[in-house]
Amino acid sequence: MRLNGYRLMWLLVMFDLPTGTSHEKKAASAFRNDLLDFGFEMVQFSVYAKFCGGEQRRKSILDNVQRAVPSDGKVDILTFTDKQYEAILRFENRKVSNIEATPKQFLLI
Repeated sequence: MRLNGYRLMWLLVMFDLPTGTSHEKKAASAFRNDLLDFGFEMVQFSVYAKFCGGEQRRKSILDNVQRAVPSDGKVDILTFTDKQYEAILRFENRKVSNIEATPKQFLLI
């Protein structure tokens, strides 16, 4: 099976975690650190993205993220293809900003 932009996958993790107590702050920080350890890059403060390559690798990464989800708060995980990633529009200071066409990570198969 050939990999192409419709089979290459990305994961986007978006979360809103409570930080009212020291325990909640520690759990939220641990989750962010786990995402970084899994190879995610911060897009915005509570939004992290990772290029996964194929479906099997996506499932493995998703399993790791699910195990790291804190007991409180809201976490959404979105999967989309590389072709869909290329269609993202990003605005900075009301001007369209270019999004990196290729991921920073390479997957050798």
